[in-house]
Amino acid sequence: MTTPPAELELAVDGGALRVLRFGEGPRTAVAAHGITASGMSFRALARHLPPDWSLFALDLRGRGGSAAAPGPYGFDTHAADLCAVAERWGGGARVALAGHSMGACVALRAAARRPELFDRLLLIDGGLPVPAAPDADPDALLDASLGPILARLSRTFDSDEAYVSQFRAHPALGPDWNDDIEAYVRYDITGPEGARRSRAQEGPVRRDGRELLASAAALAEDLAGLSVPTKVLYAPRGTTGTEPGVLDAGLVAHWTSRTSLLTAEAIPECNHFTLLMSGTPAKTVADRLVSMA
Repeated sequence: MTTPPAELELAVDGGALRVLRFGEGPRTAVAAHGITASGMSFRALARHLPPDWSLFALDLRGRGGSAAAPGPYGFDTHAADLCAVAERWGGGARVALAGHSMGACVALRAAARRPELFDRLLLIDGGLPVPAAPDADPDALLDASLGPILARLSRTFDSDEAYVSQFRAHPALGPDWNDDIEAYVRYDITGPEGARRSRAQEGPVRRDGRELLASAAALAEDLAGLSVPTKVLYAPRGTTGTEPGVLDAGLVAHWTSRTSLLTAEAIPECNHFTLLMSGTPAKTVADRLVSMA
């Protein structure tokens, strides 16, 4: 049985953030999750780290155990919070840094702004600039790309099992369902009996989603300013479990050819979620994090 993570608190102005600690080792990694996820999404990865490692996975403001934390939101605030985790639990040494999906953008921003805190950066199926059309409406793009996710955040469910069932039916999760995915889903449940719902708050998610869709220029600046070894791992299948992936090979090649400290690797037989939360892919991600430096 996997040992549950320790639930820690990071004090911030006006409240506190939840930080999940996996492991007891002195070697430290810190991590940021995707746009509606939580630190529990790193459970499988953490289990595959060597015993001398600890992973501190932050619940970003407006999600998980940090759902009630005050704003502001956005990449700058999340990156500052991630840096605060590194300073609080890094033992005075430079630490490893990882981020998945939108969390990869947050981790990239943290590494670009505070490189003295980190000795490596692992971008997991995210973090690379994806230009949008200059005349695109961010809100229209947001509804088109995140519409079903945003709709889920406003729904309530009669029971925990009903909430879990919607994830079991997800085409990118159901075929690879395991204890790590179930633990991740159950950690996300809150609300009174008969009206269970996601901990993720729609307001912060919308705020961060707009920034994500308009972030290409800022992320390109972050990449240009990198001074720590960085690797991007990407999946061949996307958020619906089908091709193409969130990051295609052409996009990855474009940015690795322009960023001296950036390398990349495609991880086979996975999608955007199972890359982090399923068996062999999660072990590969853990191995790459450990072996980068």
